[in-house]
Amino acid sequence: MQASISTAHAIRRWLAPLASMLMLAGTAHAVPRVPASDDVVVETLPAVTGWSSEQRRLRRELVQRPGDPATAIEAATTYLNLAREQGDARYAGYAMGALQAWEGKPAADTPPAVLVMRATIAQFLHDFDGAEATLKTALARQPNDPQGWITLATILRVRGRYNESDAACRALGRVAPVLYGVACLAENAGLRGRHDEARDTLQELLANPALAGAAQAGTRQWLLTSVAEVEELAGRSAQADAAYRKAVAAQSSGYLLLAYSDYLQRVGRHAEIPSLLAREARSDAVLLRLAIAGAAARDKGAKAEADELRQRFEASALRPGTTALHAREEAMFALDVQNDPKRALELARLNVKLQREPIDLLVFARAAAAANDSAARGEVKALMQQIGLKDARVDAMP
Repeated sequence: MQASISTAHAIRRWLAPLASMLMLAGTAHAVPRVPASDDVVVETLPAVTGWSSEQRRLRRELVQRPGDPATAIEAATTYLNLAREQGDARYAGYAMGALQAWEGKPAADTPPAVLVMRATIAQFLHDFDGAEATLKTALARQPNDPQGWITLATILRVRGRYNESDAACRALGRVAPVLYGVACLAENAGLRGRHDEARDTLQELLANPALAGAAQAGTRQWLLTSVAEVEELAGRSAQADAAYRKAVAAQSSGYLLLAYSDYLQRVGRHAEIPSLLAREARSDAVLLRLAIAGAAARDKGAKAEADELRQRFEASALRPGTTALHAREEAMFALDVQNDPKRALELARLNVKLQREPIDLLVFARAAAAANDSAARGEVKALMQQIGLKDARVDAMP
């Protein structure tokens, strides 16, 4: 099973535009399974166009330079990107395996960049505690690493620790182009309910002529997606829709299309979702949105997506300790496809123990309302107050 939509892609949507900007400026871990020989088939993964030659290249370079950090990180990054795109966590295992030259070595003997990569993989797999600890170790040794600070700020934000995320955002602003620290703080401001301030800050960044070129399309898309999410938090549906459309026009991404699909679901425009996701890999997240859209439209043809996703959830449940890793998706499936609000509430409650993004609290609130559980409604409100999240969508619910 893949990691959740936001946690799986949120860091990547920051890192991709940052990498582009830097180039223009000139500037408890899983143990990999090591087969006894090259003849041992560990697992057969789904075929991906053009992937076989790339996989052979990565393996060849790792064999030639097994202890070279740059080579290992390139391979790990490629595998992790594929895990995100395909929604298949097994590729994340390949990514961790690319770093095996440092497995078991003390952190002091591991390059900080390798530690950051390891933490990024751990975050994808929802090992937030391990990712946070590893990042802090890496940043203590190399405090000028933008990727480390972005990843830490995002993990802290996902867990509802906004003050600590702010500190990481400020550190990011000291070592990366100013835009990134400012945008990072603006996102946190939006979560706290300072919606107009956050939107205006992001719009000011978008107005910078330096972002007008084709090379900065990814940065514009990321900022516009952030604007859309702030507008949703503020309860301004039309403005959110406009920002999402501009973001899609700037540059598509998996995170964006899934976020926009969730918006379309919330406003009842389910018929638009299948075409929006038509070119996306059939990951768990994509199948979920298609199944929800089909259920809302009472489309019998969408039953295949629902059945396939149910089978994936059942297969994943056979592995101990995995339910919490995709509890958000299972809660959405139970609520919007299976019409089982009690099960959805159980899963949503489990999910917020691990991650506390707006979508997590929103699913929790929707499940509580559907189950007509007043105690659960109180839990949602208390948790939002505890972390400082302000969301007009939740406030508008009965």
